[in-house]
Amino acid sequence: MEQGYKEINQGKINLISDSDFTLIRDLIYEKVGINLTIEKKALVTGRLLKVLRDNNFSSFSDYYNFVLNDKSGQALSNLVDKISTNHTFFGREFEHFNHFQQVALPELVARKNKENSRDIRIWSAGCSTGEEPYTLVILMKEYLGDSYKQWDAGVLATDISTVALGKAIAGVYESTKLHNFDVKLRDKYFKQNGDKWSVKDEIKREVTFKRFNLMNDFFPFKHEFDIIFCRNVMIYFDTDTRVNLINKFYNNLVNNGYFYIGHSETIDRKRSDFKYIMPAAYQKV
Repeated sequence: MEQGYKEINQGKINLISDSDFTLIRDLIYEKVGINLTIEKKALVTGRLLKVLRDNNFSSFSDYYNFVLNDKSGQALSNLVDKISTNHTFFGREFEHFNHFQQVALPELVARKNKENSRDIRIWSAGCSTGEEPYTLVILMKEYLGDSYKQWDAGVLATDISTVALGKAIAGVYESTKLHNFDVKLRDKYFKQNGDKWSVKDEIKREVTFKRFNLMNDFFPFKHEFDIIFCRNVMIYFDTDTRVNLINKFYNNLVNNGYFYIGHSETIDRKRSDFKYIMPAAYQKV
């Protein structure tokens, strides 16, 4: 083993060798598309040390081989949970939600009425701990009112992280997660329990949570989506990975459907057919 690695169980300074970092980085890139540059070496070390100690791995290479050979996929899922950041809250980048409720949703409802359809298909890709899909359901209920029950209008919410999905399914949030959320909507659609707020069942049952890897070669959906949110996910990907993923989203979106990304993300319009609508919002035309 290369110099630079100190025995973990001896409690000494712990460093990951360049070769072990490369192995772990390449595995993560191949499986989930996250691009870890050399600048992330210290971050990877810090986040994985406890995993190695708790599971009595003698080295990072031993841990890598364990993840590589785990047929269940759970070890890889746990690795992704450790190195990814699931930081979000209700009301984050609310300009998208305003556009969704004031522009995209009215257009969508009008089109569906014209087509004599009651099927609204929305995908929250990279849903993290659930704030985004729950907000989308709340806004649809607010817009459609009593007629909501006449629509098949739930949200598909997917993420690679089983930890994040577990929190999303539970639907229980610290008060700080709702500081930027409309108080009237909070009081209407959440139940307070001390300093925590729980999403009401009428909202929870409208979201379908599933584990899904955006790096799959194709998306196995039978029907295209009317609206797709994939915000603050592609910041972890390199250019080619982003381009390929954006094209897959495009191909799984209906004509005139809207696509929302994070404000720190952009789409290279020379390599995509999406039409720019407003910052971080695009349309398939």
